[in-house]
Amino acid sequence: MKKLLIALMLLASFNVLAADPQAGTEFDRTAQTIPTDTPNKIEVIELFWYGCIHCYQMDPILAAWVKKLPADVVFKRVPGLPRADWAPMAKAYYAMEDLKLTEKLHTPLFDAIHKQKVLNPTDEVATIDWITKQSGLDRKKVEEAFKSFSMNNKLNRAAQFFRASGATGVPGIIIDGQYITSSTMAGSNEQALKVADYLIANVRAAKAGKK
Repeated sequence: MKKLLIALMLLASFNVLAADPQAGTEFDRTAQTIPTDTPNKIEVIELFWYGCIHCYQMDPILAAWVKKLPADVVFKRVPGLPRADWAPMAKAYYAMEDLKLTEKLHTPLFDAIHKQKVLNPTDEVATIDWITKQSGLDRKKVEEAFKSFSMNNKLNRAAQFFRASGATGVPGIIIDGQYITSSTMAGSNEQALKVADYLIANVRAAKAGKK
């Protein structure tokens, strides 16, 4: 009986270990270590593109997950910018951020592209028109947000971030500038967030060990 109990305990231990996400498969190190803006917290960043159907499908699942994050975790988004035709949506994200429209228009912009199918994500002029109509702002103000000097800096940083992350597509989830996972790597949107939870716990333990 005692031997059976020991065997069962070893089997249970093995199953727990086997269930841990595997490096090189479900997550990986980022191509470069990326400095975070909040070193006293664990920074989680979603790489995304409004034109990506997988990002659209991930968005409500991710939003629910973000609401449950502990106080030592901060969540941010960075628009993916691996190529020039993704720039209009990166500009849209930063323009909405500057105009304090992100909360109001983030989901509707996704819907306009993927649900209503009334907006081409590579068409900057149409995107400016859409934001103007949805926000009720003067079109000139929206145009200025798209063409501001700070916009170029933000786009350059987004492009650099994408390269440094080692991402090959979107959506991607970057944990504390050190690890990357995605629905493709993990197998599903839900599993990607479980992997993110695992990585957050590991980063938390590492930070605690350095104190």
